[in-house]
Order: sequence, then structure tokens, then C-alpha cells
Amino acid sequence: MNDTLVIIPTYNEIENIEAIIRAIFAQKKGFDVLIVDDNSPDGTAKVVKTLQKEFSQSLHLLQRSQKTGLGTAYIAGFKWALNKAYQYIVEMDADFSHNPDDLVKLYEACSSNGADIAIGSRYVNGVNVVNWPMSRILLSYFASKYVRFITRMHIHDTTAGFVCYKRKVLEQINLDGIKFVGYAFQIEMKFKAYLKQFNIIEIPVIFTDRAKGHSKMSSKIISEAIFGVISMKLKSIFSS
Repeated sequence: MNDTLVIIPTYNEIENIEAIIRAIFAQKKGFDVLIVDDNSPDGTAKVVKTLQKEFSQSLHLLQRSQKTGLGTAYIAGFKWALNKAYQYIVEMDADFSHNPDDLVKLYEACSSNGADIAIGSRYVNGVNVVNWPMSRILLSYFASKYVRFITRMHIHDTTAGFVCYKRKVLEQINLDGIKFVGYAFQIEMKFKAYLKQFNIIEIPVIFTDRAKGHSKMSSKIISEAIFGVISMKLKSIFSS
């Protein structure tokens, strides 16, 4: 068992899943991997089960009966990790938008450089996004600016989904109290950690849009992020 677990939520990622798993296990540092699959009809979980025969000690699978949102998948993965002895827990997408070669940088930020949370940031050094249309770059960039303005967090990439947490962070956040289930989940987790004054560091990475499979982004997810941030901030004021 390694000290770091990489959690990857999946729904219909059969085109990417084997390649991303092998890329993680090829890193110079050892990582364990937990796939949280939401009953993918394309057979993603079957591929993972086949690979478990090869990586029996390091590859794990948590199967859920239905697709109930990114946030709930990560919460399930966090709870699974906290029941083990992992000291560092990483969120990561299955589609190579997050480069596996950056995993070691996030890990070292937490293990050696004083971070409680290390964010793989698209915006800490300008805009580092590849293969997105300009409309989506602008939406994501200004969404992070908007969240930063409302919450007062000193984070450039507030919606980032490539994040390494020290174990103590997840232990001190009430995971059952997380409300958002879409991409706003990423904002809420950072905000909860910010309120608890954990040391949050942004590590510049290059984000590359998926080459295979389909994005799970929707207008409902965007609306949750935009309007949910205001209610989250107001709740923090009146509950403090």
C-alpha cells in the first residue's frame, strides 16, 4: 500500500480508463488508485476489474448503483480513503485533462513544501488551457474570478478538479455537510478548507481538453456553481 490514493470518478470512460491507470502506475512515485464508477453502461468497471488482476495491490474499484453527481462520487471516495491509512488523497479526472506527470508535483507540495492542499491550477500563471473553445475558456476563467470575488479566497483556480489533500483536511471537513453535487463541489471543498485556515497552494499545470469520450458539463452544473456560491458565502457569514 502506498501513502497516496488517486481517486478517479468515472461514467462511460471506457476509451480512457486503461490508459490513465497505466500512466499513473508508470510514475516515479508509487500511487494507489481508486476508481469510483457510477454504473457505466459502456463497461468501464469491467475494464478496471480486468486490470485489477495485474495491479492487485494498488488498483481498487468502488461501484455505485447510479449516477448521482461528481461531488457524491468524490465524497464516497474520500470516506473509502479515510477508512484506510492513506496520508494524501488526490482528485483527478479520467480523461487526461489532468496530466498524470503532474501528480508528483502535487504530492511533493503537500509532503515536502508545507501545503495542506495543493491545487493543479490553470490560472495561477496566466491561462494554461489547451483545446478548449474560447467561449469555454472565458466562462471558466471568469467563473473562478467571480468565485474569488464572492468568497474572498486567494485562489486563482477555484473550480479546479485536480487537487491533493492531506488526510487531516478531509478529517476536519464535515463531508456529510457538503451540499453541492456538480462542479460547484470543487468550490465548496476549497471554501470549507479556507474557512478552517488550511494552507492552500496552487501549482501551475497545463489543462488539456479530453480527446476521447464526452464532457459531463451542463447548464444545470453551471447554474449550481453561479448561484450556489452566493448562498454558500451568506451561510458562512450568518453561521459564524
